Amino acid sequence: MTKNLSVEHQEELLQVLKARFEKNMNRHENIDWEAVEAKLQASPEKLWSINEMEVTGGEPDVVKYDAKKDVYLVVDCAKESPKGRRSLCYDRKALELRKNHPPRSSVIDIANEMGITLLTEAQYRELQKLGDFDTKTSSWLLTPKPIRELGGAIFGDYRYEQVFIYHNGADSYYAARAFRGAVEV
Repeated sequence: MTKNLSVEHQEELLQVLKARFEKNMNRHENIDWEAVEAKLQASPEKLWSINEMEVTGGEPDVVKYDAKKDVYLVVDCAKESPKGRRSLCYDRKALELRKNHPPRSSVIDIANEMGITLLTEAQYRELQKLGDFDTKTSSWLLTPKPIRELGGAIFGDYRYEQVFIYHNGADSYYAARAFRGAVEV
């Protein structure tokens, strides 16, 4: 599968991203859209990944600039966990262990196909400083290896004006839980 968008599709996506960027300036103060756009245009494979975030309901937006690495962090900023990525267990191992009623795929598999990474707990907490996300849903997060080795996985949500990080069996899946991803450009 080619991971490039047509020129027309790139232009359409860039217009959507620019409009979202301008509408949500609190997410990226002191970041210039023209600089972001130049990076996106120079990285067609990353732009393809961001398009995958968009078509699955993630509403990607720039949330950070890392001057040391000279990269922008683009994160799923949909109010609720992306609809096109719900009802998934955590990873391939959990999927294979799920004998009865397995979900269609796993979070890690789909994130890898999309070319994005799951948000870490720290990134999720930073995102929550930019708005109230996952007030009715929850999002799987990148799980530390020791927790995963014991069969668990972590997820987060926002309730009672508080960010909560929980655990579940990695083979569980729910209609109200998806995952939020990020891509560096």
